[in-house]
Amino acid sequence: MSAPLLSVADLCVTLQTARGPGQALRNVSFELARGETVGLIGESGCGKSITALALMGLLPEGARVSGSIRLEGRELLGLPEREWCGLRGRRIGMVFQEPMTALNPLHTVGHQIAEPLRLHLGLPVAEARRRALQLLERVRVPQAARRLDAYPHQLSGGQRQRVVIAIALACGPDLLIADEPTTALDATVQREVLDLIRELVAERGMGLLLISHNLAVVARAVRQLMVMYGGIVAEAGPTQRVFERLAHPYTRALFKSRPRLGLPRGARLATIPGRVPELVDLPGGCPFADRCERVIGECRTALPPPTAVAVAHLARCIRVHGVGEARDG
Repeated sequence: MSAPLLSVADLCVTLQTARGPGQALRNVSFELARGETVGLIGESGCGKSITALALMGLLPEGARVSGSIRLEGRELLGLPEREWCGLRGRRIGMVFQEPMTALNPLHTVGHQIAEPLRLHLGLPVAEARRRALQLLERVRVPQAARRLDAYPHQLSGGQRQRVVIAIALACGPDLLIADEPTTALDATVQREVLDLIRELVAERGMGLLLISHNLAVVARAVRQLMVMYGGIVAEAGPTQRVFERLAHPYTRALFKSRPRLGLPRGARLATIPGRVPELVDLPGGCPFADRCERVIGECRTALPPPTAVAVAHLARCIRVHGVGEARDG
């Protein structure tokens, strides 16, 4: 059996904050094979983007990291910055959530797509420009030849996001990380961008890690799902199986609070009480304990271990077999 494309084991990240060190990630473990799609979901502050930054070697200065990140068996933690620079854009591509901040306003989109082709593949300027045009056409930017010399502010939000995808895919990476790629896009454009990403991943045989706070986005876009809260993976498994069981109280609360069609006019959406705790305020036990409707004393004493819900389906909850139910709605 071949090694997975990406293997993350017991990844822990501690960040320095104004109030002292805070645990941003705690014992995060997962694997991703070529052609596989994995979704990472949770509220803001749960650890999703920190996971992506750790995989890209872009953690804030002063961050303490332990565990293991292996790309086809090669350990990435501890690599010198020069070697990380050789991986970013070449073997690991990233689609950032806000294209206006990801793109340089002083350079044309053609220049920005061609740049990794020149740096990583050593292509001459004319060939890099030709390939940049092909990439713009592939991500279905209208009038691609004209857009090649446009600046980011001259494009729509959906077109800018397609440019960011083209940059991420320019050198044919093995792993694509998409961090909230549909933020601030309308529903129609969201669907188009997600369909495009899935199509390109399947076409190129890449591994995809899709990060989102939107259940509807991940439900239709990935085969495996990880639910994060308080820097831990609260629940993980095949997407359909997780949605059928909703084993962790946090997963269930997320599902209940999603917007739904057909609700009576004026009906209030369900919400999760409280808020995600600051890194330095994480409780010693289950990080969701203070917001959980089913909390008991034992939940606050120690971090629950991963518990098997079904085959390949795990949840960190000591009451997992008394919580999961058929989903509502």
